[in-house]
Amino acid sequence: MISGSSSRRRMVATAGVAVTALLLSACGGDDGDNGGSEGGSSSGGALTIGTTDKITFLDPAGSYDNGSFAVMNQIYPFLLNTPYGSPDVEPDIAESAEFTSPTQYTVTLKPGLKWANGNDLTSSDVKFTFDRQLAIADENGPSSLLYNLDSVETPDDTTVVFNLKTENDQVFPQILSSPAGPIVDEDVFSADAITPDQEIVDGEAFHGQYVITNYDQNNLISYEAYPDYEGVLGEAKTEQVNVKYYAEASNLKLDIQQGNIDVAWRSLTATDIEDLRGNDEVKVVDGPGGEIRYITFNFNTQPFGATTPEADPLKAAAVRQAAADLIDREEIAEQVYKGTYTPLYSHVPEGLTGAVEPLLEKYGDGEGGPDATAAKARLEAAGVTTPVELNLQYSNDHYGPSSADEYALIKDQLEADGLFTVNLQTTEWTQYSEQRTADAYPAYQLGWFPDYSDADNYLTPFFLLENFLSNHYENQQVNDMILAQASTADATERQGMIEQIQDLVADDLSTLPYLQGAQVAVVGSDVEGAEDTLDASFKFRYGALSKG
Repeated sequence: MISGSSSRRRMVATAGVAVTALLLSACGGDDGDNGGSEGGSSSGGALTIGTTDKITFLDPAGSYDNGSFAVMNQIYPFLLNTPYGSPDVEPDIAESAEFTSPTQYTVTLKPGLKWANGNDLTSSDVKFTFDRQLAIADENGPSSLLYNLDSVETPDDTTVVFNLKTENDQVFPQILSSPAGPIVDEDVFSADAITPDQEIVDGEAFHGQYVITNYDQNNLISYEAYPDYEGVLGEAKTEQVNVKYYAEASNLKLDIQQGNIDVAWRSLTATDIEDLRGNDEVKVVDGPGGEIRYITFNFNTQPFGATTPEADPLKAAAVRQAAADLIDREEIAEQVYKGTYTPLYSHVPEGLTGAVEPLLEKYGDGEGGPDATAAKARLEAAGVTTPVELNLQYSNDHYGPSSADEYALIKDQLEADGLFTVNLQTTEWTQYSEQRTADAYPAYQLGWFPDYSDADNYLTPFFLLENFLSNHYENQQVNDMILAQASTADATERQGMIEQIQDLVADDLSTLPYLQGAQVAVVGSDVEGAEDTLDASFKFRYGALSKG
């Protein structure tokens, strides 16, 4: 989840391709008739949720991270959204949504919509929302997802016409439910700058299942159910929700096991989760996971990178590939994460259509294990003198408390046979997210939480010529194939293209994926509904939860 570029959008326009999804569709469905939220009224006691995730901004144009999007999913309306238990999008505040021509996607809003502040919610707000995303194009925002959007028209107060650059873009409906999709109030938000959190809260610019009644960023947020929400998720099951933010996962674990909070959601250590599974006072709820962990290489500043004194693309590639030879995914998954993560041998996680495992055969011992002999031979063949000095950065607060153990083990694996000397450094996320796009880190940790459940979402953001990583990776063949697969309506043909792209990027290794994770929530014994929202949409919606 992060940035965008006007040149990237121009590139898509000139490519002359259409975008088509294999798995996901946009239209149909009945309002409020979905799984855990069906019928009834908000009831039960107030819920307290604990998390270590951090909020960057409440403004959808200024953040592209899991912690911020978690809040947005509660408070903002979407044109299309995923009902509980499904990855497929349906109309949310929309009454209908469909292609009315190959390059026009038309959405009709439900009549009489109101923001919590009393303002009318109309097509003008929708146009404003997407126009400002493209105008601001914040480096840490999701505007890159709108690469195929040309313009937005509003024939009347309830009709929105999205003019697309290429035809029959079936991924576009999914993008309307992504971090680029929250609709904002044009009377509260700035048209050309990120709007401060407190202005949004004070302006009551909400129309989700909940509104925010008290906001202390990354400390405590209080929510109340919004009675005028009539979207696909139905009425929130709990009237009041408080979300408490923790600096340390150890304190989060202590509070859930002592009953001081009702839900612990991102991120407990694997050891804590394993321990809590044996506690009769809580329930550990597992859901499908699309999260991946990977190391990103900056093609300018990594060893032998383009702007280093010893620049050499062949040596730089050998360094990346040797690192892939030495990583022991199974050891990281078991030793650090106790099986809550599993080894990942591709850039598209297992379970999605088109996922293959080219890294399994190309690196290490060819069966998933490390191989120092192969790494040494690769470096020698490229003329690289060892040990290679590698500056490796990770975030100490964004990807859970086990990151320190995770990267200490990666350092040990890279250094074990004398082929690397790793300078391991750590930074807090607020600084980290700025510095990583400023070429400060030659190699660094990132995780990815999908915007929508399709292989395209693990390719497009990473490997187009301009991408959210901003790591200077360029491969025209990969770029063109990504655009082409997105335009291919034939499922078998598209799957073959996705598989070929994975093979190509496995050779380049601009990123080195190594783990795939599940969704895990720990709830009090009297809390229900977590299983309804731990679904393949990968969105955690508080409105599904209730207790007692």
